[in-house]
Amino acid sequence: MTRSIATRTGFATLAALLVLAAPAALACGEAKSKEGKLNVMNAAYGGGSGQGQAQASQDIVDTALAAGNFTTLATALKAAGLVETLKGAGPFTVFAPTDAAFAKLPKGTVEALLKDPQKLAKVLTYHVVPGRVMASDVVNLKTAKTVEGSNIMIDTRSGVRINDAKVTATDIMASNGVIHVIDTVILPPA
Repeated sequence: MTRSIATRTGFATLAALLVLAAPAALACGEAKSKEGKLNVMNAAYGGGSGQGQAQASQDIVDTALAAGNFTTLATALKAAGLVETLKGAGPFTVFAPTDAAFAKLPKGTVEALLKDPQKLAKVLTYHVVPGRVMASDVVNLKTAKTVEGSNIMIDTRSGVRINDAKVTATDIMASNGVIHVIDTVILPPA
């Protein structure tokens, strides 16, 4: 049976509010390489096992900015006018692409999105799910309804993938939600 986060958590009112406010994806830094180096954000913020929950004092935005690997995302959030939303009460679950993920987009894509705040907000909110969804929850789901309004596909057959993006770090706790790092920017359906 396919379970949806939106129906499982009952955050319909929050989802509606978030769609109006258009929160964006925000990420924590990824330092895990193909050689298996330790993920710096998991180590620094207690991610990976959910242990960081009680220690999280920074919101999603500040947690991501502290990582240093999300300058493109920070620029996009500012351009779309979404920083204050993700500093809000939440809770939010963010599937957050790193700078390297943005660099994989075709040349000129980021620049074009930065010039179109409405389209940019649509892309960024496609990375956000209402509520606090931990890795242990994600692995039991097949889809999740995003703040943008479309579903993301979740595949756990070989690691965890969100659409075509590989999840590289999980359960990075913030005071207003949780961040899961992904290696590719996911785009909403046309």
